[in-house]
Amino acid sequence: MLGMASARAEHVVDPNAKQGGAITITYKDDVATLDPAIGYDWQNWSMIKTLFDGLMDYEPGTTNLRPDLGESYEIAPDGKTFTFKLRQGVKFHNGREMTAEDVKYSLDRVTNPKTQSPGAGFFGSIKGHEDVAAGKAESLAGVTVVDPYTIKFELTRPDATFLHVMAINFSHVVPKEEVEKYGADFGKHPVGTGAFKFAEWTLGQRVVFERNPDYWHKGLPYLDKVSFEIGQEPIVALLRLQKGEIDIPGDGIPPAKFQEVMADPEQKARVVEGGQLHTGYITMNTTMAPFDNVKVRQAVNMAINKDRIVQLINNRAVPANQPLPPSMPGYDKEFKGYPYDVAKAKALLAEAGHPDGFETQLFAMNTDPNPRIAQAIQQDLAAVGIKASIQSLAQANVIAAGGDKAGAPMIWSGGMAWIADFPDPSNFYGPILGCAGAVPGGWNWSWYCNKDLDAKAAEADSIVDPAKSGERAKMWSEIYRKIMEDAPWVPVFNEQRFTMKSPRMGGADNLYVDPVHIPINYDYVYVTDVQ
Repeated sequence: MLGMASARAEHVVDPNAKQGGAITITYKDDVATLDPAIGYDWQNWSMIKTLFDGLMDYEPGTTNLRPDLGESYEIAPDGKTFTFKLRQGVKFHNGREMTAEDVKYSLDRVTNPKTQSPGAGFFGSIKGHEDVAAGKAESLAGVTVVDPYTIKFELTRPDATFLHVMAINFSHVVPKEEVEKYGADFGKHPVGTGAFKFAEWTLGQRVVFERNPDYWHKGLPYLDKVSFEIGQEPIVALLRLQKGEIDIPGDGIPPAKFQEVMADPEQKARVVEGGQLHTGYITMNTTMAPFDNVKVRQAVNMAINKDRIVQLINNRAVPANQPLPPSMPGYDKEFKGYPYDVAKAKALLAEAGHPDGFETQLFAMNTDPNPRIAQAIQQDLAAVGIKASIQSLAQANVIAAGGDKAGAPMIWSGGMAWIADFPDPSNFYGPILGCAGAVPGGWNWSWYCNKDLDAKAAEADSIVDPAKSGERAKMWSEIYRKIMEDAPWVPVFNEQRFTMKSPRMGGADNLYVDPVHIPINYDYVYVTDVQ
């Protein structure tokens, strides 16, 4: 066997934690769904993770994988067969024990076109996926129930991202009888194995979760209840927090109040900051003149004053110098990127045959702060002779232009910028920089396609042995260095998330620090005023 994960150790209980109590979180918008096969935004992913579990998970606040409902796993020498041993005695919220049949059912369901899951494509390496996706089969041929506590996955190719896929919400395990009972409304009557149980959902008003007394993680969760109040404007939520009426403003600190909060020592002490697997970037369409010239693209990289753009958003980000965010495996700490150098940018443009610059268009989403950022980019480009007219459009229109090969010379990605689905460097390549994404309707808006790098990416993803993760990360670092030489993007910043907690809140280290698409991990949150 290539590798085996030992049984997951029990969590170390926080010595400051107290069992009991309740917290209140606010959100402006109602929740779309609590079905793990359907939910795909940062708000409901956090809630879904509270109600459900998957075979794999991450150590809190890190990108380190560990077994979850899968107690251990083995990987065959060819990297194409994964066999999981499941934990015994894990119960769904309805009292029934979870078994391997439930895991298989959940994956068959998420890949079935009738479910209309936005995550179905993540399971493409499993044998039989194409047949299920085409409606030719109801079940994945590559998923086999060996016995009630053993499940085997056969893949069509080695896939180093497979364990990450087993950790995302789309892989979370659901009970067939509850899905069949509620049908399309299962997302409003969720039943999982998670730390909390669904208690109430009054549309447009509140969602309530209660502690799962049978949760298999002994000692967790700490809280007895989590209440989400819906329809709260972020500024109103902040005022309520300051009055002690709520515990967490789920939408974060409103940009208009950010400087005020940070200037107040008492409020600043309760601010919780966390990095995301996020990069905001400018794309240049490499199939359109003059961006088909690498020197032009390199010049644009040197023309952008990233520090000034970060200041525009009240320093809620850090400047970026490569596509990967700093907390992503494969991020190259030694790489410095392109310097901000107006003179050098002008010289490169002259070498490329554009001593007087040129005219182009910059597409951007029309919601704040994106128009302001686009104007800053426009000013930077003008300083080197590039006259860019701004096309400020609705999100859907910008996405449509990016997915059209003749649609947009340049795009500022803000508001649509990439946040990783899982913490693996391949997720920043395939959809947005690889040849597979350079298709009509795709997300590779630079239309950059390097066949050699595609081959190297496939080679890196064939390294499935966890013991060789360092070697694989180094390969990805080299791929992204080459991408930066070709300069299809200007990586601009990596956004941070900021929220606040009430004075009675404990467990601050587990708010907004989980970089894996999950803003808050409620399992570990506690209050300090429990009697």
